[in-house]
Amino acid sequence: MNLLISVDDLAASDDVRVFDCRFSLMDKTVGRSDYDISHIPGALHADLETDLSSAPGEAGRHPLPDKDTLVMKLRAWGINNDSTIVCYDQNAGAFAARLWWLLRWLGHEHVAVLDGGLDAWLTAGQATTAEVPAFPAGDILARPTLTRTVAASQVLNAGNRLLDAREAARFNGEVEPIDPVAGHIPGAQCATFTDNLSHGRFRPPADLKARFEAMGIGLTDPLVCYCGSGVTATHNILALLLAGYPEPALYPDSWSGWITDPSRPVATGS
Repeated sequence: MNLLISVDDLAASDDVRVFDCRFSLMDKTVGRSDYDISHIPGALHADLETDLSSAPGEAGRHPLPDKDTLVMKLRAWGINNDSTIVCYDQNAGAFAARLWWLLRWLGHEHVAVLDGGLDAWLTAGQATTAEVPAFPAGDILARPTLTRTVAASQVLNAGNRLLDAREAARFNGEVEPIDPVAGHIPGAQCATFTDNLSHGRFRPPADLKARFEAMGIGLTDPLVCYCGSGVTATHNILALLLAGYPEPALYPDSWSGWITDPSRPVATGS
């Protein structure tokens, strides 16, 4: 299955399971409330904090969920081993990419992100609904993972190329509206995830490849992606795959987990 799906292709698809992943760090109730008002027909809501993360702590603000717990949720949502899944959010795809990555983490290959999200769906004149669907219990199992992760102890391994998905002001330590320490992991490059987009949609693969090449990133570089809490980093992973790079690793704890240990080094500036 392709990594992205267009509105036209989703609208024409049969037997596709859709997840609405809208969320706001500034108002953690708005994603669910917006879903309750209207969403793509057939979509279920997957909440970043209650469904797609475990409790915050030493592993950061949005640690990966327990695999068994996530599998049980997916079964309750009616997901099977052969289900084709589409994830979307409002537009940029960062929260959708989190679920896309988690499903690949569980070894589920048939999953794509809706390019342009709900905004693109509405712009195309497609219908929405407030009806919440119900499905029979599914049988999905965790299978060999399609992704890679690194632990905090591996982040600074020699040769790793660290890509930080946060905006430049946070990366440089000029501002920090969320976490108690400002800055970035030493040696990282700022690779703001929104630069993967043009007018709310992913840039063409050739443009994405040119973006990463301009940063000096080679096809054989051991890439590690991180962000504030392991969410927007998955957007960079998706973009790198679209650009033809091998699967990068995710540091899921990301900046909010890194700074829980005061012995770990912190850098500021560009």
